[in-house]
Amino acid sequence: MSEEMTDKIRQAINDHARLPIDVATLGDDGDLYQAGMTSHASVNVMLALEEAFDIEFPDRMLRRSVFESIASIRAALTELQPSLAA
Repeated sequence: MSEEMTDKIRQAINDHARLPIDVATLGDDGDLYQAGMTSHASVNVMLALEEAFDIEFPDRMLRRSVFESIASIRAALTELQPSLAA
């Protein structure tokens, strides 16, 4: 797994999730919704990720579970663009 990918995901969360805590304190499996991310903020995170990685999330991935954690976001991005994980 690319450390660069994880850094970009964390940056998008930091900039757009409006969490009341520092994203650096969350583990990759930490629940972003339990940490305070709203569904509205998750849309902003999704849009930031699409821009950062030059991808588009298909309708089948527009689910809460995809954006629940850094690990789940990384898995979705890797599925959409396997070369990102290299």
